Amino acid sequence: MSTTGLPLRQLLMSLGEPLVELQAAPAGLDVPVREVAILDPEDPATANPGELVLAIGARGRAALPALRAAGRAKAAAVAVKLDAPGQADALREAATEAGVALLSVRSETRWEQLDALARAVINGPDLPESTEAGSGAGGVGDLFALAQTTAVLTGGIVSIEDTSSRVLAYSRSADSDEVDDLRRLSILGWQGPEPYLSKLREWGIFQHLRSSDSVIAVEPHPELGLRRRLAIGIRAGAQPLGTIWVQEGSQPLAPQAEQALVGAARVAAAQLMRRRRELSADVRLTRTLLTGLLEGSTGPQSLATHLGLHQHRPATVLAYAAVGADLSRTEVTGLISVHTAARHRGALLAPIDSRVYVLLPELPANLPMTTVRDWAQEVVDAARDHLGIALRAAIGSTVHGLAAVPASRAQADRILDAMGRGGVVPEVAALIDVQAEVLVSEVLALLQERPALRDPRLAALTAYDARHGTRLAESVLAWLDALGEVRVAAQALHIHPNTLRYRVRRAEQLTGIDLAQPQQRLLAMLQLRLPSEEPNEPS
Repeated sequence: MSTTGLPLRQLLMSLGEPLVELQAAPAGLDVPVREVAILDPEDPATANPGELVLAIGARGRAALPALRAAGRAKAAAVAVKLDAPGQADALREAATEAGVALLSVRSETRWEQLDALARAVINGPDLPESTEAGSGAGGVGDLFALAQTTAVLTGGIVSIEDTSSRVLAYSRSADSDEVDDLRRLSILGWQGPEPYLSKLREWGIFQHLRSSDSVIAVEPHPELGLRRRLAIGIRAGAQPLGTIWVQEGSQPLAPQAEQALVGAARVAAAQLMRRRRELSADVRLTRTLLTGLLEGSTGPQSLATHLGLHQHRPATVLAYAAVGADLSRTEVTGLISVHTAARHRGALLAPIDSRVYVLLPELPANLPMTTVRDWAQEVVDAARDHLGIALRAAIGSTVHGLAAVPASRAQADRILDAMGRGGVVPEVAALIDVQAEVLVSEVLALLQERPALRDPRLAALTAYDARHGTRLAESVLAWLDALGEVRVAAQALHIHPNTLRYRVRRAEQLTGIDLAQPQQRLLAMLQLRLPSEEPNEPS
């Protein structure tokens, strides 16, 4: 998070067309933007000072509450999508009255794209005012600054992409007519469109960029909407890291464009490698602090300070377990991470033993439990559909602050433990959904751990069945579950009612238990659910 903030003017210069368009700026363009906040349509309209509020799902006049809340909170700007051109007038009037800037977002733009790019601009150094690149690896600044500097030095329009052709940063363009279809569609889609990418592969451009440090020219193809451009691979030794593309605008590229591009690729390589190292170290530290918090060995202060989290906002823990699968597999944890992050930006993931835990911090105070359940169900469905893995998900209690997170995790574990012991339970559950199942499961666990609490006559009955191939214990339990309704129990076992009556009498004769006694019936209903053991047979 930027402490001083980036002027709105600078943010607009970095993002610019084709992502956003300024509709109103009643407080001017020098207001500082310190952070990006996502306002989900289910959330109450709130904001904080200096925020750029992305009003997701609130098209047109539905964004009016967000504008008013942002104005009251002294937010920097609100970004909305418009359904129709006429809607801008009403929103501009409301923004002016609220004293907050209004940005319209093109309908093709993905919110996650705008969020990521805006955060990259805000949290990175300001774009350079001079045209001189620094001599060291870090002298140019962040990738947006590098793209802008490269554009100045080459006289072209620059984009920096990763190895999957996803746009990481780009230079601003004063004249949208200079931008060709490939650049426009790449920025709007956050990735080069496949028809264009296939042509570049066909021409051998990508092969050259992966294997060479030299600049390659791509000649214009007006029939494809492509202008001339230069490209160079970003490499660290033999490892490809991405590419830099310079599109020619209305004027030819500068004579020293290729030389500038070589230097830009080397600076970009240093920045990307440093970013990878920093990200790796940050991920490890975050994982360590999160694991410690979940296990109760580390207090909340360390994680809150590290990530800038509010310690006293509501939070909950989701826990996932799999049937016959290893949740440490990258594709499983990746699926859980991606789906959860799509619903909650601050979600944090930590595999512990055979389970994966997701902490959802800073939840809205009135977030419905059904919403969290739907999020977890999406993960379970995706794991089944895409990976062929059956997941169970448990929703821990919503606690008031990070200090109580271990209690939420403990509740999620209780639910998963009950799910693992069988019975009719849903794929996704909170405690309220399976309260009886959880409590019975924990009583059974206590009986399993402490043999002294069990009736040896019932243990001997299950052993008798195991040795003789009979089904006396099963029949008694079915009869008890049916509340003594012989026909119901017999139908569940697919046997004749007289056979069931005989088995219940035989069980009483062998063990000496009296099923007419309520306490003995209650104990039998519990103990006969335990896995069978083989103590001495009844005499």
